[in-house]
Amino acid sequence: MSDLDQEPVRGLPEELPAGERVLWQGSPDWRALAIESFQVRKVAIWFGALIAVRFVIYLYEGEPVLGAAISAAWLLPMALTAIGLLALLAWYSARTTVYTLTTKRLVLRIGMALTMTINVPFRLIQDAGVVVRANGTGSLTFALDPSVKIAWALLWPHCRPWRLARPEPALRAIPDAARVAELVATALAADAAANPVAAGATVTQTPSAPAQAAPTGRYAGGRAALAS
Repeated sequence: MSDLDQEPVRGLPEELPAGERVLWQGSPDWRALAIESFQVRKVAIWFGALIAVRFVIYLYEGEPVLGAAISAAWLLPMALTAIGLLALLAWYSARTTVYTLTTKRLVLRIGMALTMTINVPFRLIQDAGVVVRANGTGSLTFALDPSVKIAWALLWPHCRPWRLARPEPALRAIPDAARVAELVATALAADAAANPVAAGATVTQTPSAPAQAAPTGRYAGGRAALAS
């Protein structure tokens, strides 16, 4: 029996406290995750360019077209293997991931080899951002209080790219990202209204990935203000 089979609630390590409820649950779209996090498209383009360059070189050296094509195509099995492995990793990562939004926090259940739960009380969120792709998938990122420490390696691929010093956990490649962003904004605003002492947090839509998250562990109360 796996750890996932022992979850009292899907995606959560324990029952929610009284008065707290789940607003949304979801997982990454594995195809979008393969492109955004595992860079399948860039790897395919790189191999395609490499094969094309080798083809041109063989032609320049006097090889006939068919011979040049055959000589350059020996890289194709390697390319297909690499792309296939990355796609498989993206599929498995999406399959083992559950993102949960409650009235008090975000919870990320992640991990392919070792399952872990990252608990993000609203009180730790300083800023939030969303990037929505043309197909409706997108990523939400959450900037936290500077005191929060979490390793980038533990988060990847569920984090904002290239934020190594201060990793920013993210809901990556989720379907209907615009609607989820509205739910997050509403939840932050409602929590801020109930807890007006909290620092302000904004939810913005940007052309590139934004955001951050919080610590792992058991549930604790939290709040964040929303400035629109």
